[in-house]
Amino acid sequence: MCGIIGYIGENKTKKILIEGLKTLEYRGYDSAGIAISNESDIEIIKSVGKVLKLEQKIKEISKLEGKFGIAHTRWATNGQANEANAHPHQVGRVTLVHNGIIENADNLKCELIKKGYHFKSTTDSEIIAALLDYYLKENDILDAIDKTKKELKGSYALAIIIDNKEKLYAIRKDSPLIIGVGDNENFIASDILAFIKYTNKYILLKENETAILEKDQITIYKDKKIVNNKIEISNIKNSSNEKGCYEHHMLKEIMEEPIVLEELLDEYLNTNKNKKLDVSEYNKIDIVACGSAMYAGMIGKYLIEEYANIEVNCEVASEYRYKKNFYNTKTLVILVSQSGETADTIAAMRYAKTKGIKTLGIINNPNSTIARECDEVILTNAGVEIAVATTKAYILQSMIFSLIAYKTAKSKKLLTEDLENQYNKIPEYLRIVLDKKEEYLNLAKKLYKNETCFFIGRGIDYAICLEGSLKLKEISYIHSEAYQAGELKHGTISLIEKDMPVFCVITTENLKDKTISNLKETDARGAKGIIITTEKLDFECEYDKIIVPTVSPIMESILVVPNLQLIAYYIAKLRDCDIDKPRNLAKSVTVE
Repeated sequence: MCGIIGYIGENKTKKILIEGLKTLEYRGYDSAGIAISNESDIEIIKSVGKVLKLEQKIKEISKLEGKFGIAHTRWATNGQANEANAHPHQVGRVTLVHNGIIENADNLKCELIKKGYHFKSTTDSEIIAALLDYYLKENDILDAIDKTKKELKGSYALAIIIDNKEKLYAIRKDSPLIIGVGDNENFIASDILAFIKYTNKYILLKENETAILEKDQITIYKDKKIVNNKIEISNIKNSSNEKGCYEHHMLKEIMEEPIVLEELLDEYLNTNKNKKLDVSEYNKIDIVACGSAMYAGMIGKYLIEEYANIEVNCEVASEYRYKKNFYNTKTLVILVSQSGETADTIAAMRYAKTKGIKTLGIINNPNSTIARECDEVILTNAGVEIAVATTKAYILQSMIFSLIAYKTAKSKKLLTEDLENQYNKIPEYLRIVLDKKEEYLNLAKKLYKNETCFFIGRGIDYAICLEGSLKLKEISYIHSEAYQAGELKHGTISLIEKDMPVFCVITTENLKDKTISNLKETDARGAKGIIITTEKLDFECEYDKIIVPTVSPIMESILVVPNLQLIAYYIAKLRDCDIDKPRNLAKSVTVE
């Protein structure tokens, strides 16, 4: 959430900053702004809505030809999404952009008002600018920054201009910030993708460090002493925002699932190089994540318990460190995050590490905080997801858990059957599933006018339902809930109305009859049932049905969830929703 890009050099600053903001659009935002030096002054232009609106506004009112500047996409936390609250913020000598959240902002604001400051916005970010400006009155810049940092409680990544001098300042705590190292030009960004077009060299700014960027020099301080951080080389390819032949990034990314699955299986199944998939040394596992990553973790819970015979808890990251956790010397905590920068998941990881517990990250971004700090990391290598609602990254996380269950069961000799051939066929089976787009569209046409629906299933099918329900509500804004099929009658069935859609997932043979009986309970009250099942479990009925190929249950969910992703996509399209950037959502949630 929120995106930062800063530039100093001899290139076209305005162009680079706007390009950077467009690259960061996938993170989710509701306003954008830019600040560029215009010789005698810093010119700030802000706009509510898309970067395209900001770009048009710039064309109408200014040339903005300066050689350094900062820009930002904001996802509203403190204060509404309006132009006053959009970044950059300027107070006195200070112009800055901010990712994160300041927990003691109200107290600081009261003190600053007493000192004569007036505020134009309701953000915590403007308070940081005022605080730094206050300390600059009687301190040099480094001292003023250090005093400001000591006052701030919470998380922040800051890109700062002071006095319109040809320097950019960068500081961070618990929010990501990366420095791009160019040839006679340098960059600040919250994501390496914002400047990868210009340089693949970067420096990871560490906690509580302060960087000063000039066009031909980068100096990093910690406790006012110069530190020498290593220049890294990224192998990330310049990521295009182009959708190709697809109408939306989400559709493109769903259709890429067979490709990335093939690559993942080549990396982890068909070689012996990755022993991290074998977790047989542990007797208890906590899987900790948020949103879709947590639902992939629930798939993992069912599979690891069933096949590897290890106790698994799946926990919401935002709750994890505030509850009593029971560890032993053979406990593993698995952190799942597409971005690797999810604030709640980072906090849970650090909590586990303080208890001396081993951590394993299932991460897409190799340069992220979780990837750097976990004891072990398994990379999903999904590539960049531009659509805010995850699809291919979720599928790869689920596949990693399937492989963990399989490799561990084989290691413990709990499974003697070799499933490599079935795993290798999954991408081709998935192509068959995805080719039924007309079938999903026709079903969507029957459902898109509804305003509420349910998903029901038992066992691992309930975990599948959770992700299907989340996808639908994320992008179509239809109220949707997932329930264990047997639980629906304990109160929630009172909400069933005539023609309400009820998706029923059935992939578990011994639970088939009980789940069907639960669906019939909703049918008796006028609901419209939609069954998702396998060729093996298919049966004659009057319900709408979606049938997927039969494979081993250890990998079944990989073929079921893409159906639900595509149904959600077509329903959202028919409802004329902003599919790639749903309202109120952010791709990388970097505040707690």
